[in-house]
Amino acid sequence: MKLLRVGEFGREIVAALDNNNIIRDLSDHVKDLNPQNINEETLIKLKKIKLSELKELNRDTRIGACISNPVDFLAIGLNYKAHAEGTNSKLPSEPIVFNKSSGCIQGPNDPIIKPKSANKMDYEVEVGMIIGKEGKYIKEKNAQDYVFGYCIVNDISERSWQKERGGQWIKGKSIAGPTGPYLVTKEEIKNLNNINLTLDVNGKRKQTGNTERMIFNFNFLISHLSQFMTLYPGTIITTGTPAGTAMEMKKPEFLKAGDKLHLKVDGLGEQLHEIIDE
Repeated sequence: MKLLRVGEFGREIVAALDNNNIIRDLSDHVKDLNPQNINEETLIKLKKIKLSELKELNRDTRIGACISNPVDFLAIGLNYKAHAEGTNSKLPSEPIVFNKSSGCIQGPNDPIIKPKSANKMDYEVEVGMIIGKEGKYIKEKNAQDYVFGYCIVNDISERSWQKERGGQWIKGKSIAGPTGPYLVTKEEIKNLNNINLTLDVNGKRKQTGNTERMIFNFNFLISHLSQFMTLYPGTIITTGTPAGTAMEMKKPEFLKAGDKLHLKVDGLGEQLHEIIDE
């Protein structure tokens, strides 16, 4: 099922996309897509609902982030070989793990605000996992038992804050974290290791990738992270970006006001953003 949250910021309701691409109101059945409701019980409840019988919602309604109030927003760095090589980085022997502030989450088509002191703002199309079951010391073969679903994440990064200001990556990674449009429940994903990702800036293709080229796959990442921390329902894990980011260019074209981004991931939908000045 393709779940989403629609409505004005802070007043979103839960909806679902039916087989005819009609948005249906799920608010009588699920109050929100948050850590309290992202679980196996909700999945069981959803399977019993006939979407065609639910109220139709206006397609022009704003789409919000596909999850609210996540427990953690975890991210993986340099997880595609070509991207690591493009940044002149050594290929990691273990996943590079960092945080994004949960406060940076926003809707899939909301404008992305460029801070006044940001001068090297970059784009990163990624596949995000949403955890749906508490777990620690998870075995790779059981990893999908702990997943609720998948979504697009744009890991917007301010490279000067990330690379040139010392300390941790989190301050360069917390300007924006658009998620969605859909939280796609895991049974809809036919092959996790064959998902195409693309990102265009102003109509020009910048990133093209496929999850088969990830250095560390989805199940490995879940197992690996669970060796160090408990994974809780409502945790986002965004899994790295393909080559083609601005920082990899000989003459980097970092994002500026007026730029338009178009992200697309197989089965997970599309994001459309405009960069605006703070």
